[in-house]
Amino acid sequence: MDNSSRVEKVTGQAMPLVGNDIDTDRIIPARFLRAVTFDGLGEQVFTDDRQQQSDHPFNQARYQNAKLLVVNRNFGCGSSREHAPQAIARWGIQALIGESFAEIFFGNCVAMGIPCVTATADNISALQAAVANDPAVEVTLDLDTLSVVAKDLTIPVEIGTGPRQMFLNGTWDACGQLVAQAAAIAETSKRLPYVSWAS
Repeated sequence: MDNSSRVEKVTGQAMPLVGNDIDTDRIIPARFLRAVTFDGLGEQVFTDDRQQQSDHPFNQARYQNAKLLVVNRNFGCGSSREHAPQAIARWGIQALIGESFAEIFFGNCVAMGIPCVTATADNISALQAAVANDPAVEVTLDLDTLSVVAKDLTIPVEIGTGPRQMFLNGTWDACGQLVAQAAAIAETSKRLPYVSWAS
């Protein structure tokens, strides 16, 4: 088990992004999907919204160091493009706290090591307000205690048992797990009559 892959806590500044049903086309518009790699996507996250709204949270200087994104209901809905969580992560976000997430978006985030936890609408609103009132406040998402703490505010959060254990154990990284077992895979392949292992 690779301890460096474990995600137990995410601590840092947070950014409130208010609104329900924010879809992947808003997160990263379709014209950016032609990229061969995900490089540079962070600069284009919410680019259309940011051009239309000068005060968009991703434009505001006070949120430029945010590591946690606080969202509302059904975040990441729409198409299943992996570019959406990639763009958010490459901008600098390491965890999301929201009312609910689209299933495929959530799965893509887990595969990248980005926890998405949920809380009640009232608690999300309270957290968004706390961050808006004091953008410098340190926010900690703790996957062990299933809580988010922002100064005097503590809210309970939820995440499925399976994904939570993957983060806590460091097994969310499927490619990393495969590489870590390369020797065992090579040994097993020697015993299989239909596999020729090339080292």
